[in-house]
Amino acid sequence: MNRKFKVILICLFFIFIAGIGVFFYLKNTSTPPKETNYEANRTSNKNEQTNKNNETAQANPTPTEEQIATFSTKIYSNDNSRQNNINITCQSLDGTIVKAGETFSFCNTIGPSTTGKGYQKADIFDKNGNKKKGLGGGNCQISSTLYNAILNIPSLVVVERHAHSNHVPYIEKGKDAAVAYGSYDLKFRNDTGNDIKILASSNGKNVTTSIIKIQQ
Repeated sequence: MNRKFKVILICLFFIFIAGIGVFFYLKNTSTPPKETNYEANRTSNKNEQTNKNNETAQANPTPTEEQIATFSTKIYSNDNSRQNNINITCQSLDGTIVKAGETFSFCNTIGPSTTGKGYQKADIFDKNGNKKKGLGGGNCQISSTLYNAILNIPSLVVVERHAHSNHVPYIEKGKDAAVAYGSYDLKFRNDTGNDIKILASSNGKNVTTSIIKIQQ
């Protein structure tokens, strides 16, 4: 076998090997990779979880909230202690939920006015109408503001309400609601057929309370 023939054979061999390599390369790139059992199970579980979440969302729709009443009163005193007490009580009252059919108690919701909670002494009226200093002075403006918001909703039935022993400047006569833990309270029953939420806030100039209807 001469040298020229050997060279031709070697060239043909390498061309054959290269052709096989190209064939398998094209075959692998044109065929999509098969999904493993793990990946298939993972995809299936993810789809099942998504379906369950959708079913749960449909069975438990997000509640909608609608403001049905609001009322504001002007703060006439710049006394720092009174402003402090108003802020503490608004924070305690804000966000309170009253379930359908339940009776709300202002005093039970706020609790006693103590120094441990940060309350300070401010002007209050005693039972004889005399002005004096007492812990929680200013709380009655919030209860009176809430009372007037309640009056705008006939299905919120006032169970207990007391007038002050003297005139208060932030509300007209007969529309106030005095509170004193252990003696005077403001109570109403929620007959709206829905849960409600009470919002309360103060900006230093006004006290505002709002009633929010929660609907499923």
